[in-house]
Amino acid sequence: MDLRQIEYFVRVAELGGFTRASAALGIAQPALSRQVRMLEVELRQTLLSRDGRGAVPTEAGRLLLAHGRGILHQVERAREELGKLRGALAGRVAVGLPTSLARVLTVPLVRAFALQMPEATLTISEGLSSAMLESLVNGRLDIAVLYNARASPDIEITALQQEELFLVQARGHGAGSGPITLQALAQLPLVIPSRPNAIRMQVESAMATIGCNPLIALEIDGVSAILDLVADGAGNAVLSSNAVASAVRPALFRLRAIRQPRVRAQISLAVSAQRPATLTQKATQTLIAATLAAAMPAPAKAKPSSP
Repeated sequence: MDLRQIEYFVRVAELGGFTRASAALGIAQPALSRQVRMLEVELRQTLLSRDGRGAVPTEAGRLLLAHGRGILHQVERAREELGKLRGALAGRVAVGLPTSLARVLTVPLVRAFALQMPEATLTISEGLSSAMLESLVNGRLDIAVLYNARASPDIEITALQQEELFLVQARGHGAGSGPITLQALAQLPLVIPSRPNAIRMQVESAMATIGCNPLIALEIDGVSAILDLVADGAGNAVLSSNAVASAVRPALFRLRAIRQPRVRAQISLAVSAQRPATLTQKATQTLIAATLAAAMPAPAKAKPSSP
């Protein structure tokens, strides 16, 4: 078996189709299909069930997928071990960050990674927690930073720190100032992501503890779009201070602390439970935790902007 063919097959199986795998691998789809077909001919097994919606591993394909992941992991470990003889970590690490944290973490993380692991390659993508969880499972991401993540048979979670959430209002729209109780917040129309967004679920859970529900004005998935609508007067939002700081014009917004009780989101590090982490990936996890701790203040120190 050719190692490249195994890698191609694993990517097609994990991503559920040749089109997505072709884009991820950066090769033409006909060439990808040909290599996978050659592997099937050599093994005398049909590895993928193909239809108009994609490609799903057959029973033989699922068996090879498990072995293939192990083989590719061992190859990566071998490269790392050889790299250690030169005193360096090597390999590729794909990291996913929530949009509200990407602006805070990306630059210091990239700088620290390049300094500590110059022979390794780091890729960073932004996304919603639900999408990043799926990418962890199918192998497109090695590590993800998530809000309010829960461990599962497929995902391992390490809690990092909590981030306080604030009421976000447009300046000059007659909004009040100073802290607001969660009970009072429940009376304000919110522009909020749809379920199962982590912040949405956190707001609903916090309000449920005091016997009320959020007043939903609009459901919008995307921090930038939410802030645009808040600035336009469509409603209010509940976001972290980092989410507002990353806006094009953060001065358009007023942040008000939420009290009785405070609302905080748990930031965690997530990795696949099905694929053992390489040495480079483990070093990157440590680096992410240190970068987050250095870049973000503790919740008790977080201050809303002055009215």
